[in-house]
Amino acid sequence: MCGICCVVALSSQHTICDYFSKDLHCRLRRRGPDSSQQLIKTVSEPSYECLFSGHVLHLRGLMTPQPLEDVNNNIFLWNGEIFNGVHVGDSENDTEVMFRHLALCSSEADILSLFSSLRGPWSFIYYQASGHSLWFGRDYFGRRSLLWQLSNVSDGAFCLTSVSVNSESRNQCQEVPASGIFKMDLRDCATTKSLSLTLFPWKYKCTEKNEEEIFIDVLDQVSKDLPNHITVVMNESKLCLSAPVIPLNRTISEASVEHVSSDSSKTSSVVSLETLQGYLAVEHKRKVVHQFIDVLDEAVKRRVLLLRRGEDEGTGQVQGVSPRKAHVAVLFSGGVDSMVIAALADRHVPLEEPIDLLNVAFMTKEQTKRTGTTKNCIRQEMKLDLHRGEENHKDLDAKMGDDLSCFDVPDRITGRAGLKELEALNPSRTWNFVEINVTLKELKEMRRRFINHLIYPLDTVLDDSIGCAIWFASRGEGYINKQGEMKPYKSPAKVVLTGIGADEQLAGYSRHRICFRKCGPEGLNKELEMELGRISSRNLGRDDRIIGDHGKEARFPFIDEDVVSFLNSLPISEKADLTLPRGVGEKLILRLGAKELGLEAASILPKRAVQFGSRIAKLESNNEKAYHTCSRLKLF
Repeated sequence: MCGICCVVALSSQHTICDYFSKDLHCRLRRRGPDSSQQLIKTVSEPSYECLFSGHVLHLRGLMTPQPLEDVNNNIFLWNGEIFNGVHVGDSENDTEVMFRHLALCSSEADILSLFSSLRGPWSFIYYQASGHSLWFGRDYFGRRSLLWQLSNVSDGAFCLTSVSVNSESRNQCQEVPASGIFKMDLRDCATTKSLSLTLFPWKYKCTEKNEEEIFIDVLDQVSKDLPNHITVVMNESKLCLSAPVIPLNRTISEASVEHVSSDSSKTSSVVSLETLQGYLAVEHKRKVVHQFIDVLDEAVKRRVLLLRRGEDEGTGQVQGVSPRKAHVAVLFSGGVDSMVIAALADRHVPLEEPIDLLNVAFMTKEQTKRTGTTKNCIRQEMKLDLHRGEENHKDLDAKMGDDLSCFDVPDRITGRAGLKELEALNPSRTWNFVEINVTLKELKEMRRRFINHLIYPLDTVLDDSIGCAIWFASRGEGYINKQGEMKPYKSPAKVVLTGIGADEQLAGYSRHRICFRKCGPEGLNKELEMELGRISSRNLGRDDRIIGDHGKEARFPFIDEDVVSFLNSLPISEKADLTLPRGVGEKLILRLGAKELGLEAASILPKRAVQFGSRIAKLESNNEKAYHTCSRLKLF
């Protein structure tokens, strides 16, 4: 995983460094702490200048500093993981492998064929010297962040970056749409002093729409938020990338329609394991559930095994903890998504290696007000403020008790229950349940210093709540219980698994029930198709920026191409049954899978969003709605 940036200057009024600030360099460096370097390319005829900046988080193969340049002056920046489609040897680095393959491409069609074959998350920037071309884009789901800053015509500058640029220009920074791959002819742009982009869109191998319809739809979608001086055109050859997943199955059985109309208003509110057991007693249902678990298991396996191990062991973070360090962490609430991911990770992570379960809790507004009665909470706040200084831990531990009850939010309670289920599932594993406790004071400070620019260009109250919760959770600084004593702990894991994508594909949100009641299974199908279509702009770019800020890599098993294709192949009735109560009907296939894995308590836990489970929602204002613009994210 890396921080990548390219600045193109088409005007001689400014130097290239005017557009590449010290702040931007520091933000990129946080994403890639293992190697940082930059390269400036100056071309006299036509006149333009490019700065390429690469910052590497080393996870696989040989350490490969970026940017890469070859003998033909081509330059490559890569932020991604190849899990399939192109062979990467155990000792190879995927950046080098991709650059080697790109050098063999002799046409636009070759480049598109290469990127169509990839399986895994990626964003990239590729300068093709022979044609003065700059290629860039994100994977089909947008699992890696890439932003573009589109300056005014008079400035003659263009910037691509993993994180937002300096605040003076932030109002022009947007996420690169995950609609395809873009190409910029720098020779043409330098001559005309204007910015024009050519698009090569994604397309299903078999689709009902004709190509003209697809091109019109995609161009409208990409162009709608761009300033007037930027033009986007479809490539003249009408070339497309092949989508890595199959289209959504919209089949609706007559039986399911009748079931909705007759039973939806009479559904029992009782949630029980017997309901799940009844489904599993049907041979067809059980077979589908096992197929789902198998494909999800493979997705988790790829994400926990493809990383370096071995050379840096023996560096336990806490006295008495296993000498092996954790390489894999899970954003962990104890809900069914994170429980299934943890249980599947347990199958593949070496047994002697701990797995970190990152559980975040925010001190509630009411507790912060009770200064006279919550002494333990206040002492805890003092301790957390000093958490950065390791030399303070022993003194503080001696002065205060271990009562952390002021952080017993819903996700902490379900997280502890989930830990017990996992320990019963595999008592030989070291499960580090990391209690990450956040005070209002620290929340405000870290948002101001780091989080606000990572959430940008998103700006709603919901983005603020989720972004802050994920930032603190993925930082991994908290406490673990050792022999009944709470000890400070910082997770060393560079890979963070997250359950994003389960709710979007399996009707996990409350809005899906509302849609189902109003529009039936047909309406729900459309809603789920829309959810997956917008996940790049609504979730994944933000989450990648947030988690990457700690020099860690977000990995998304539920957004694995094989997992999405499998779920897309099923009719909605196989994935969810919203005539059943909360805690069973939503994400039904996943709950059945959890039951089969032995996670009985987790299998019937109702969905609870992280902003409510961690108690960050309403912490600073009681009058906000999730879709409101968040004033706390406004810097200027």
